[in-house]
Amino acid sequence: MPDLGPVYYLDTWPFGPQILIVASPGSLYQITQEHSLPKYHALKAFLRPITDGLDIVTMEGQTWKTWRGIFNPGFSASHLMTLTSGIVEETVRFCDVLQTHLQNQTILHMKDLTDNLAMDVIGRVVLDTQLDSQRQRNPLVDGLRMQIRWLTFGADVNPIERYNPLRPLVHWYNTRRMNQYVSRELNSRMTNFQGKESLQPAKRNKSVIDLALTAYLSEHSGEKAIQAMDSTFKTFAMSQIKLFLFSGHDTTSSSICYIFYILSVNPSALSRACAEHDEIFGLDLDKTASLVIKNPFLLNQLPYTLAVIKETLRMYPAVSSTRAGEPGFNVTDDQGRQFPTDGFLVWANPQLIQRDPAYWLRPDDFIPERWLVPPGDPLHPVKGAWRPFEYGPRNCIGQELAMVEMKIIMVMTLRRFDIKPVYEELDRQKPSGKVRTVHGERGYQIQRAQPSDDLPCRVDKVIR
Repeated sequence: MPDLGPVYYLDTWPFGPQILIVASPGSLYQITQEHSLPKYHALKAFLRPITDGLDIVTMEGQTWKTWRGIFNPGFSASHLMTLTSGIVEETVRFCDVLQTHLQNQTILHMKDLTDNLAMDVIGRVVLDTQLDSQRQRNPLVDGLRMQIRWLTFGADVNPIERYNPLRPLVHWYNTRRMNQYVSRELNSRMTNFQGKESLQPAKRNKSVIDLALTAYLSEHSGEKAIQAMDSTFKTFAMSQIKLFLFSGHDTTSSSICYIFYILSVNPSALSRACAEHDEIFGLDLDKTASLVIKNPFLLNQLPYTLAVIKETLRMYPAVSSTRAGEPGFNVTDDQGRQFPTDGFLVWANPQLIQRDPAYWLRPDDFIPERWLVPPGDPLHPVKGAWRPFEYGPRNCIGQELAMVEMKIIMVMTLRRFDIKPVYEELDRQKPSGKVRTVHGERGYQIQRAQPSDDLPCRVDKVIR
């Protein structure tokens, strides 16, 4: 394959648009920070069945600034520390599920379990409600999952899939199911604000939607504003809640899977992470949950755990960013060459830059220590080359939640459960006998950056 460099054009006709691939720190800075290009129109169309086109991922201009500002406080690192008890409680349920599989000695598909866990965490953090999808069916979760299965970017090779006449009907039905559920939850929150709860002395452990409602009402003070704001706030809030459930659960779920996957094949890293957890939380595993709830800032004393998370996100980033080129705006590469963007999908793909040997020593090796060495060390990351959440004003609003959630899950599972991928066992059951690997890895990423075959595993008890 020719060396195209970090910036190049790719024509995907007749199935897709013309693309400008951007994968160097300097060029990515230009399109995300120096001049933040607007989101690509196909992304808005892709998300519309979930968010009705009113989400902070694809909004632009003042509308985006207003609603991003309203929801930012709820996802701040300091505020999330007040919500860790809910995350811990959902993780306890996750451990109970793993314990069941341990006793049954069955093959489980880890992505299914982490999907449910991530859904329940977002329900607690955003809505302060228990979706309980780890233990039973939930209409909001069911509707969202069916909606996701019917999403399309409009580039399907199969024309039946691309132009399926049933898609609009399915989208309408699922939208109705989701909106009914979310509307009830929002009505409950609004009732609290209009009734016994005051806008002033807010309790510290408010959910994201409570903080957003407080911010909105503070800008529309007065009884008339409180009564009149329902339709505006509810419409936009419902879209954001569904967005958070979709994007947050899918990305974090896959990242958790890859933490389990990569540690299973790097036992020395797993041992070091467990030793760090022993040092901070002690040897009595039954006390871990209560210790995190009592003092969530202990999570900030886990440098190696954080390094494992960052290295996993480097090797298996969960998302990329698609932007729309603009007339007169060019991307300049490291050699000074100009690349016009007008008419192109400008794709910021972290998978390319985060495995590029130009920026990373031994890029295909799992080395958490690269996040612990001082500047000047050959392993030390190049500035701007790690971009799982992107940079600039349109960075991921939920990145702090994802990091806190992954830390809690690691602390509460790694010392208790021995999670082993069983791809070989699964492959033996395939009639064709063909086994696919990517870069020698069986657990490669597939659509939406998920692990192949949803990461088949067996769970055993850790012998300490």
